[in-house]
Amino acid sequence: MSSIVIFGAGGRAGRAISEEARTRGHQVVAVLRDPARHPGIVQAVRGDVTDPGQVAELVKGSDAAVNAVSPASGPEELAALDLDPEFFAKAADALTGSGVPRVVAVGLVANLDGAPAMPEPFQPFTRAHAAGLERLRTSDADWVMLTPPMTLSVDAPRLGRYRTGGETFVDGHLSYADLAVAVVDQIERPTLHGTRATVFNVD
Repeated sequence: MSSIVIFGAGGRAGRAISEEARTRGHQVVAVLRDPARHPGIVQAVRGDVTDPGQVAELVKGSDAAVNAVSPASGPEELAALDLDPEFFAKAADALTGSGVPRVVAVGLVANLDGAPAMPEPFQPFTRAHAAGLERLRTSDADWVMLTPPMTLSVDAPRLGRYRTGGETFVDGHLSYADLAVAVVDQIERPTLHGTRATVFNVD
């Protein structure tokens, strides 16, 4: 059993990862900006993934940390968001500097090589996410960024299987449940280190 701290546990990816990890018998701490908005989440604590002091305290003694944070709850809110361009870079610094043995981050498909460009209102978010990846690349910590495809479904069933690829855009599909499988696999049996990878299904 591992102890896993999941930042962004109130979002679709974070919820799926928390459920998958608990199903496999791991101890999960669910970190949320506002736990009061998510009364159904177990082991929920308040925390800010960009605050190095908070992150270090939250992950102390844990085996892994997951960054599944999205600074907005949907496309409309994201397009209108006045996002700190350093948001994901600060998160990367806080996580990799925390001393936690393993960091798994959820990536953004728009930043893959050959990916279709996102509309202009989403470009600040895209650039901020890319800055976070670059900050991870400069770290000596053990990290991996898993990037799901553009077609990511909350309703699709858990298949328990997926493919992984490199840093090039793949026109596949995936369920949030199978993204969670991939994330927990990379905590239980790490095979990818210091790199970004795609996670997808094609059939």
